[in-house]
Amino acid sequence: MERYYQPEIECASREQIRAWQNERLVPTVKRVYENVPYYRHLMEEKGVTPDDIRSIDDLHKLPFLTKEDLRQAYPYGLVAVPLSDCVRIQSTSGTTGRRVVAFYTQHDIDLWEECCARAIVAAGGTKDDVVHVCYGYGLFTGGPGLNGGSHKVGSLTLPMSSGNTDRQIQFMCDLGSTILCCTPSYAAYLAENIIERGARDQIKLKAGIFGAEAWSEEMRQDIQDKLGIKAYDIYGLTEISGPGVSFECCDQHGMHINEDHFIPEIIDPNTGEVLPEGSVGELVFTCITKEAFPLLRYRTRDICVLNYEPCPCGRTHVRMSKPKGRSDDMLIIKGVNVFPSQIETVLLNKGYPANYQILVTREGNSDKLEVQVEMTSEMFSDNLAEVSTREKELVDALKSMLGIYAKVTLVAPKTIARSEGKAVRVIDNRNLY
Repeated sequence: MERYYQPEIECASREQIRAWQNERLVPTVKRVYENVPYYRHLMEEKGVTPDDIRSIDDLHKLPFLTKEDLRQAYPYGLVAVPLSDCVRIQSTSGTTGRRVVAFYTQHDIDLWEECCARAIVAAGGTKDDVVHVCYGYGLFTGGPGLNGGSHKVGSLTLPMSSGNTDRQIQFMCDLGSTILCCTPSYAAYLAENIIERGARDQIKLKAGIFGAEAWSEEMRQDIQDKLGIKAYDIYGLTEISGPGVSFECCDQHGMHINEDHFIPEIIDPNTGEVLPEGSVGELVFTCITKEAFPLLRYRTRDICVLNYEPCPCGRTHVRMSKPKGRSDDMLIIKGVNVFPSQIETVLLNKGYPANYQILVTREGNSDKLEVQVEMTSEMFSDNLAEVSTREKELVDALKSMLGIYAKVTLVAPKTIARSEGKAVRVIDNRNLY
């Protein structure tokens, strides 16, 4: 085993994990209270002082932080150390409002890269692997996180960044890449191009670590089949550190949260009430080892469930399910909650590729939902009756899944723009009316 599979940490007892969390939470709260006026004000508004937080049982007493708080405190309002102690800034990939920026000391980067190293080892990575990183670099956390994690493991690292698909495939073949790190939509795009070029037998990939956007189990299986790999999920947020907050193991039934660094909670997204174990709700994280940017009770808006049952891989850290969707990005169509992942599941189950767009408009007081779906080259036909039949089949399947009508438009292969980063799945034009 590589040294970043640490049994004393990743296989620790629940009692030991709780002890670590208690030991680290209390001084973190005190330090944030003393050094971050913005959060101190939130605590005072709620009538809470650091003395009220004696263990993780008291975590619920603390106020939440939201992305709006990060925007309000932009740029330096949540930094808990002198700027002279910070060595890096990363930023979210969001395009609306003020961007969220996160700060790191060298210690923060070391711990973040260790978390990513754990993810690579959980996917079978060793010092003998070639880790092909085509997440974006720069301000986006994907590239730097997996790059640093690969170095920690001792793997040969290809810092490809995103784009230039021809070069990606050439290097993949020539240099023998064994672990691919990118968004799932770009992995699907690479798989499509590799097969079209007849290069499937020239690649040596054995695993993929995919994150930064939602993807379904059906999409996972499609990528695994096309590339002949095992596809692992990885989760993270720039606000918390980046990728590596949690990751999948060989069992592929939930992502292990690095609980020695992050305390998870599940809350009711409407009331903020902490929900019982096993409940589906909004994921909240508290950072307990970060120096520069230690967020307390940060609302991720991701909807999931936590599983504390023992994992066959031997790791004891709690597993989070693949997020079902986001409480803020969830589409509400005619009063019905709709998640893009539900639509993707239907399409892939029906044999369509993972290339689609969801269009939402409003006519008068009525919302209209349309799903544009690419056909494969085998499906494509000029026979309008055949196309109409296919569209009706999808309409029926989507209505069964969603409970509402969605117009389906089948389009020719390669019609929908591909993404080298996060795929643009939803275009909601209701705010234009």
